[in-house]
Amino acid sequence: MTLRTIPAIMAICAIALTSCRQVQETKTQKENYYETMEVTLGERTLTTGYSAAISGVQTVEIRPQVSGMITDILIEEGENVTKGQVLFVIDQTPYKAAYEIAVANVKSAEAALSTAKLILASNKDLYAQDVVSEFDLMTAQNDLTEAEARLALCKAEEVNASNNLSYTEVRSPVNGVASMIPYRVGALVSSNITQPLVTVSDDSHVYAYFSMAENQMLDMVQQYGSLNNAIRQMPEVELIMSNGQKYEHTGKINAISGTISESTGSVSIRAVFSNRNHLLRNGGSGTIIIPTTLHDCIIIPQSATYELQDRVFVYKVIDGKASSTEIRIASQNNGVEYIVTDGLEVGDIIVAEGAGLIKEGTAIKSKNDLLKEQNEEEEQE
Repeated sequence: MTLRTIPAIMAICAIALTSCRQVQETKTQKENYYETMEVTLGERTLTTGYSAAISGVQTVEIRPQVSGMITDILIEEGENVTKGQVLFVIDQTPYKAAYEIAVANVKSAEAALSTAKLILASNKDLYAQDVVSEFDLMTAQNDLTEAEARLALCKAEEVNASNNLSYTEVRSPVNGVASMIPYRVGALVSSNITQPLVTVSDDSHVYAYFSMAENQMLDMVQQYGSLNNAIRQMPEVELIMSNGQKYEHTGKINAISGTISESTGSVSIRAVFSNRNHLLRNGGSGTIIIPTTLHDCIIIPQSATYELQDRVFVYKVIDGKASSTEIRIASQNNGVEYIVTDGLEVGDIIVAEGAGLIKEGTAIKSKNDLLKEQNEEEEQE
C-alpha cells in the first residue's frame, strides 16, 4: 500500500459512514415515534377561584334619632367600640328642658287627679243627702275621667321626652370597629342626614360574598344531592387576600341563594371566616378558592388532546395506528390536565403529546420503543 492510496481509503470509509448515518436517520424519520401513555384511574383535587367581597357579619350605619348640634365626639376613627358605648353627644339643653316640663306636667296632672277624686267623693255624699243634683255628680265623675286621661297623656309625654333626652347620647348597638367620621363638633345633624355619623362593623367574623355560574351550581347540587347537603358537606374554602397572600384561616360556606340572578345568570354564595386578628376589613375584597376532590377518575394531559369545533379529541393507538376519538371532559381543570368523563376506558393507549400534529391513521411507535431499539443496536455494535 502506497502513501497515495491511504487518503483514498480514508475518503471511502468516511463516505460509507456518512451513508450509514443517512440510512439510519432516514429509517428513524420514516418511523413515527411519539410519547404515549396507558389510561389509568387516579385522584385529583382541583381548585376554582371566585372574586369575593368582604363584609363584617354585622355592619350598622349609625344615625341620630333627634336633631341638634354635635357637642362631643367620644371615639377615634377606626377605634374598637363595644355595644352600648356612647359615641356622640348631641346638644342636650333643649331636651333636658323638655323633659323637666314633662315631669312638671305629670306632677300637675297627678294633683288635678287627686282633686277630682276628692270632689267626686264629696259630691257622692252630698248627692245622697239631696244637697247636689245628679248633674253635679255626673260632672264630678267626668272631671275625674278627664283628670285620669290628662295624667296618662302627661306620663306618655314624659316617656317621650326621656327617650329624646337619652337619644342625645348616640350609642353603638353592636361591638365592632368604627369607620371614618364625616362630622365634627358643631355640626348640625338630624335623623334624615345623608351620611351616617359613623359605621360600626362587627368583624370578629367576616362574610365573603361571591357568585357562581348557574351550570357550576347545578354540578355542585348533582354532586352532593341538594343545596342543603352541599352546604353541610362541602370542604372548607380558602381566601386569597387582595395582596396575593393566603389568609391564615380557612372558611366554611354557610349560605347559598335560592334564586338565580336574571341579569347575570349566577347564584350568590356566602362563606364565613374567623377574623380574631381583625386583619380583614368590611368592604375589602379577595378570591375564594374552592377545592374539589375527584376519586377514581381518568386523568390525561391537555397536550394529549386537540379541539375541533368546540369538541375535544384524542388519538388512541389501535393496531399501531392513530385513531381519532372524541372525549368529554369535566368543566374544572388545573390548566395542565383534563378529567375525562366519557370516551376513554382504563387500559386504552393514547398519544400523550403532539396530538395536534398527527393525522388519522398515522403509524405510531412510542418513544420507549425507540429507546429499546437504540439500546439493542448499541449492544449489537
